[in-house]
Amino acid sequence: MGKAKITWIGHASVSVEFDGRIIYFDPWLDDNPVSTIKTSQVEKATAICVTHGHIDHIGDSFQLVRQTGAKLICTPELGFYAESKGLQEGVEVYGLNTGGSWQQEGFIITMVPASHTSEIMGDGWVNGPIQPGSGAVGYILEINNGPTVYFSGDTGVCADMAIIRDLYRPEVAIMAAGGKYNMGYREAAYAAGLILPEHVIPIHHGTFEEQQLNMDKLEKEMKVRAPKTKLIRIRPGESFLC
Repeated sequence: MGKAKITWIGHASVSVEFDGRIIYFDPWLDDNPVSTIKTSQVEKATAICVTHGHIDHIGDSFQLVRQTGAKLICTPELGFYAESKGLQEGVEVYGLNTGGSWQQEGFIITMVPASHTSEIMGDGWVNGPIQPGSGAVGYILEINNGPTVYFSGDTGVCADMAIIRDLYRPEVAIMAAGGKYNMGYREAAYAAGLILPEHVIPIHHGTFEEQQLNMDKLEKEMKVRAPKTKLIRIRPGESFLC
């Protein structure tokens, strides 16, 4: 068995389990049509990492923090919004900005850049005012004596991925590849060529009709642009051990 178990919960939601810890990334569970778990089923979490303010990424993060005691890792702006919902900076919330880290025994989570527009889809989204969200980020999870995992969040391909490669050398890249709100085939394959991980797990596809992904087509693109990287084909609810 590998050091870490990466589970694609569905859409853009992922969990990583290692050494008795569970890190959730963008957990949208209850209203997610393809989620394989519901918020009420989550009994344990170490940290909840949110990449940006769209509702399919904030999801059920705040409730999971309340019921598990996990730390909410997010941008300062999302942290301010979380405070308006009763979570406290320095207690439940640990705000970061790009380049900053949250270090605990056995692992480090570092916030990295992403190229994606986003305000906060909070209470004011429909009737206003819209809460400013400061854009989007990704995360690097470095596990002591284990793999380094890159979680892209929603991003287009960008030159920062080469810096992420050089600084962190992730073995696994979990990348959004739905092709409408983030990377398509060429972009995701090119991104894999910049990051050079051993494995790529594509997410943020298959949830809605306009965000589908043909794995064979992506693999064909990757053979040209990232020939040393293996495409991991898992479905919501399935896991990859690394």
